[in-house]
Amino acid sequence: MPDSTPQRTLRIAMNGVTGRMGYRQHLVRSILPIRDSGGLLLPDGTRIRVEPILVGRNTAKLAELAERHGIAEWSTDAAAVIADPSIDIYFDAQVTSRRAEALAAAVKAGKHVFTEKPTAETLTEAVELARVAANAGVTAGVVHDKLYLPGLVKLRRLVDEGFFGRILSLRGEFGYWVFEGDGQPAQRPSWNYRAEDGGGIVVDMFCHWNYVLEGLLGKVEAVTARAATHIPTRWDEQGKPYPATADDAAYGIFEMENGAIAQINSSWAVRVYRDELVEFQIDGTHGSAVAGLRKCVAQHRSHTPKPVWNPDLPVTEPFRDQWLDVPANAELDNGFKLQWEEFLTDVVTGRPHRYGMLSAARGVQLAELGLRSSAEGRRIEIPEVTL
Repeated sequence: MPDSTPQRTLRIAMNGVTGRMGYRQHLVRSILPIRDSGGLLLPDGTRIRVEPILVGRNTAKLAELAERHGIAEWSTDAAAVIADPSIDIYFDAQVTSRRAEALAAAVKAGKHVFTEKPTAETLTEAVELARVAANAGVTAGVVHDKLYLPGLVKLRRLVDEGFFGRILSLRGEFGYWVFEGDGQPAQRPSWNYRAEDGGGIVVDMFCHWNYVLEGLLGKVEAVTARAATHIPTRWDEQGKPYPATADDAAYGIFEMENGAIAQINSSWAVRVYRDELVEFQIDGTHGSAVAGLRKCVAQHRSHTPKPVWNPDLPVTEPFRDQWLDVPANAELDNGFKLQWEEFLTDVVTGRPHRYGMLSAARGVQLAELGLRSSAEGRRIEIPEVTL
């Protein structure tokens, strides 16, 4: 029998899928699984099907990806794709320097937009983009993938349940050693380390930290940061040395509206001695918890041991064994895919996406003020961002 389920097909122009994040997380682990599973079934019985159209600048790469994944359409003419009235959604995972202009064009063409961050190189551009999207009446969403990770979902649940009591602090550690590129190829593209091309760990990661902090603790009210370029020379994709003009590490202190203090270290010049590449610890009067990408462990006040400092004796406390795993209590899919599903639902139902362009603008603002704090060597209060 023919399928009588109400259906809607969304054609999605995906710009930047030849890059690592755009390809792995957004195409392969999000849109293609939704397509190959027959679409997304909404509570009202509507089924959303998706048709990706690949967009980029490299003809050979686009053709190869389309052939590999059975995608019928691809183009190197982004302007023509954006102008195509059959396109419903424009997605952007390009380098930051090209993003704001493309997003603005898509919004003005009446497309719904979903994008990586930062949305722009400056706060002024990011706020203007948010204003354009609001005036256009389209659904606009910004990738906030870390809030959908199992570890942070569990951490947020503990916050909501009041597990921590009064929250005192958050500490975050992110990073790994990115090879310089001379002896072993670098794991990240060379533009990440050139400020003139939009690179730098502050610009990249403070946008993430803003929405993580907002999602867990609330508004960031002040920042004190120190950015550094620990590795001054790196080697590009052709094996040629170049000066690293962008910061590869940042050390930030963020003052939260609830009185908590957050400290987050970000570095591409650090070797990992922790369970995951990123970890966050929240400490409160009633308990503490540590979350990574997937795992979360907690220690309640009633189970907190009473260690005594004695440097003359070897440590016998099994500190890690004194924490309990926080269960997921649900099957949690890939974080990028989960947010894509939420965004697609918002497009069809007409509901505003909860992580929109103004949220992204606050992330750009935190990066700008973080760099300013580092340059001026001082604490900077963060004003409210409005349209």
